[in-house]
Order: sequence, then structure tokens, then C-alpha cells
Amino acid sequence: MTDAEDPRALADEIIRANQYLILATADDTGSPWSTPVWFATADNREFFWVSSPQARHSRNLAGRPDLAFSIFDSTQLPGTGRGVYVSAVGAEVPAAGIDDGIAVFAEASQRAGLTKEWTRADVEAPARHRLYHASVDELFVNSSRDERIQVPV
Repeated sequence: MTDAEDPRALADEIIRANQYLILATADDTGSPWSTPVWFATADNREFFWVSSPQARHSRNLAGRPDLAFSIFDSTQLPGTGRGVYVSAVGAEVPAAGIDDGIAVFAEASQRAGLTKEWTRADVEAPARHRLYHASVDELFVNSSRDERIQVPV
């Protein structure tokens, strides 16, 4: 990142250009786990994904809501890559928030060309998946000197 680049604009560009984030969680003992998840966001401050509540990362979040994730294009050449680094708090979306969250997820799914039309019924019991979200606490981008630049949230 050059001095002329706006860190917020760069973060927004990276997030828009990618569809997967690498989610890092830990269990109750602190044992780490990471997994890629397809995500949706309307504001680049709250991120949504669907997962099985039995998935390791979902079980980890149920006991320990602190998480981190990164978003980047893994095809970039070494030393040239741009990425977003986030610390957040995550959880299964509570019943009162499902309609708003699934609307964001469904809209992004349609934009991506997916044929599945996600609805509330797809993320409530007895369905296989649940809707999860992460609310950003801290967000960083990397500079051209491989330094992390904090972006106001």
C-alpha cells in the first residue's frame, strides 16, 4: 500500500473481490482450528456464512466466540499479495436476527450465481445448516512494506 492509498478503500476492494474467508477459531482449551467459509456481507463490518452446527469451527464458536479471519487472493505472487486481517466475535445468528442475516446471505448467493435460494427454513432446525455471523472488532490491511495498517471500523 502506498501512502496515497486509503486503507478503508483498499479493505473494501479486497473484501468485494473475494468470496471466501479463512476462519480461525479455538476450542475451550485453546486448541486452534481454521477453515475456509464462503461469506456474505452488506457493510464489511458484519460477515455471514452457513455451516453445520456439528462442524468443528461451529462447535468452537459455541464455546468460545472470539475468532479471527483473513481474506485474500491466494493466487497472488509471493511478496505482492494484499489481504484483510480481522479479529471479531462470532456466533450462530439468534432467531431474532435470522431474517436480516439470511437476506444478506441470499442476496450475495444470487449475485454469485448460485441457484439455491436461501431462506430462514434452510438455517433453522431441523435443517442441516445454521447461519453464523462475525462482528468485526479490529480490521487491518497490509502495506507494500508488509506492515499491518489498522482500518477504522
